[in-house]
Amino acid sequence: MRWMGKMLAVVVPVVVLGACTTLSDQDRALLTAASQNAEAAKQQAAQANAAAQQALQAAQAAQSSAAAAAADAKAANEKADRMFQRSLRK
Repeated sequence: MRWMGKMLAVVVPVVVLGACTTLSDQDRALLTAASQNAEAAKQQAAQANAAAQQALQAAQAAQSSAAAAAADAKAANEKADRMFQRSLRK
């Protein structure tokens, strides 16, 4: 049984290669179109990846700004609270 599997593993690629040499013009055109479509899809994916990276950087910058604004607001709130407490003591 094992030799049958090994034989199939050798025979199938040879048959496929033989079939590839006898492709019709229509089959070759179809393969060329598929290759071009794949290349276009690859380029679109690269563009989408670049846009996603830019969006990620913008989101990280917004997060950083929001954290800084929250820290500033907390400091201002603490200062206002101290001022209020000081006015109550007088």
